[in-house]
Amino acid sequence: MTYVVTENCIGCKYTDCVEVCPVDCFYEGENTLVIHPDECIDCGVCEPECPADAIRPDTEPGMDQWVEFNRKYSEMWPVIVTKKDPLPEAADRDGEEGKMEKYFSEAPGEGG
Repeated sequence: MTYVVTENCIGCKYTDCVEVCPVDCFYEGENTLVIHPDECIDCGVCEPECPADAIRPDTEPGMDQWVEFNRKYSEMWPVIVTKKDPLPEAADRDGEEGKMEKYFSEAPGEGG
């Protein structure tokens, strides 16, 4: 089992989760985060820290696509270990449907 970041992180990018991760397996894109599924130790401490409820265990139905999404971008983006401010529109976009098609950017974040 591993944990993955799902669509609700897109456009929000809360980083509360990165501070509690004991293995630094979060990676930062321009407007979302991902977890490297091979680095995650399945401890689960990140899941309750996410204000957007965007971190889920890969054992839930429909998570295969998110495991691959997280794997792909964690190999392209820089690691993030420090909490940062969420995106300015985070409160408005939290829970919005169709965020992948509307907002997702493949551009890397700054990391750090």
